[in-house]
Amino acid sequence: MASKMVRPLRLVCAGYEGIKQQANPKTYFCHTFIGVRGLLNRSRSLPYPPGPRGYPIVGNLKLKDQLSHRGLAELAKPYGGLLHLQMGIIHIVAVSTAEMARQILQVQDVVFANRPANVAISYLTYNRADMAFANYGPLWRQMRKICVMKLFSRKRAESWASVREEIDSMVQTLIEQTGSPVNVGELVFALTRKITYRAAFGSFARDGQDEFVKILQEFSKLFGAFDITEFLPWMRWFGNRGFTKRLENARNSLDGFIDRIIDAHIEKKISRKPNDDDGLDDDMVDELMAFYSGEDESNDAQSSSLRLTRDNIKALVMDVMFGGTETVASAIEWAMTELMKNPHELRKVQQELADVIGLNRRFHESDLENLPYFRCAMKETLRLHPPIPLLLHEAAADSVVSGYSIPRDSRVMINVYAIGRDGSVWTEPNAFKPGRFMESKAPDFKGSDFEYLPFGSGRRSCPGMQLGLYAMELAVAHMLHSFDWELPGGVTSDDLDMTDMFGLTAPRATRLIAVPSYRLNCPML
Repeated sequence: MASKMVRPLRLVCAGYEGIKQQANPKTYFCHTFIGVRGLLNRSRSLPYPPGPRGYPIVGNLKLKDQLSHRGLAELAKPYGGLLHLQMGIIHIVAVSTAEMARQILQVQDVVFANRPANVAISYLTYNRADMAFANYGPLWRQMRKICVMKLFSRKRAESWASVREEIDSMVQTLIEQTGSPVNVGELVFALTRKITYRAAFGSFARDGQDEFVKILQEFSKLFGAFDITEFLPWMRWFGNRGFTKRLENARNSLDGFIDRIIDAHIEKKISRKPNDDDGLDDDMVDELMAFYSGEDESNDAQSSSLRLTRDNIKALVMDVMFGGTETVASAIEWAMTELMKNPHELRKVQQELADVIGLNRRFHESDLENLPYFRCAMKETLRLHPPIPLLLHEAAADSVVSGYSIPRDSRVMINVYAIGRDGSVWTEPNAFKPGRFMESKAPDFKGSDFEYLPFGSGRRSCPGMQLGLYAMELAVAHMLHSFDWELPGGVTSDDLDMTDMFGLTAPRATRLIAVPSYRLNCPML
């Protein structure tokens, strides 16, 4: 099946492009200026949440570099749990306390169930054909149901098997490098990339990983690129053809890559013999193809209320790759970093592993149930370094939170990083203390304890939480049980840089380098 031609980007931006083509610059600017003045000056019965005073028209755009988890945490300190910023025409509300998070994610969950999406995100997700950015409604519920029941279910053995087998391969790599410095960050990123790629594409995962990683990297850059026209629409008249071309090239690349995968899966299904249809080797694309509306009438989707287009499948694959690669790799690297930064905690965790498992056999996933302190160390890592530090939501209607007006289309940022380090909730909030989760009333990460939200809460909570946590715990347990770890010559735990780098996730700014030495009595693999 030939790849479909990519629609011109201007179709996604029809409103802006239409104005640009029909109006001269002065008329275009004046119309927008009048609209903005009306927005800024409209009467309202309730105030916006408190925040720094901005300038006319541009508002608080000078603070654009502060729209990170750390920047917003600092800005919010004088103002409390709700912070308001006027960024051009866009209202931004930052939430930095557990109670305000509860108001957004539980009390008014439906109102704030949408995700904001700029032109780049809309275009690269095929006009929100995915689950991550689709507005709350029938399409989103359909995407969510498929992900929970088919892609991330424990019943889907291939996804979980790929975790175990790729971790075994990683352990073998470490055995071969014992006594030498290992780039732990690169190692675990390669691990999670292979796990996710294999779970998504199955037997088609032998080739193309490097090509697909380049596509992912370009998408990530485009998703996070600052676009002034998003906040000041009249600036669009000046155009940015270079950025537009990058968007078109990126989506063309994804189309070409995944169309080949989809076509191969269609051929596989056609050639499959009836008695071979046990589904044991099905990957995520196979699961999605069962709901593909482009196949013939014999497709199972015809008897189902669920329908997927080719664009839905492409967009969902990108969701899985983004959600399952960098987030999990970052969590594993941070867990290893925090333990090496705190050698006494590392000794506690490794002693528990030795006491429960011994050193005469390798770790097995069934051992996790008997490793409470190890699991607390993983929870503490997720408190200090949540996989996605800012949860993005959008108001579907005008609303009131804690006596403040939140206008429709406001972007609401739940600062999970700030909430997890709130000194009014956590003792020594910036210290790595796994023992705090040993207490009987310690919060859980399932979404009902709003002081601890590493996987979000409510309708938009992470559907892949169990699979991601499984990969994180298995990887770190194997690394700590099978190996002792030291920092390379001359580096001490006090020298470790704990700075993060803000993006869709918040990985370490510099990769962790450490030296493994095999510590088990059983033979190496």
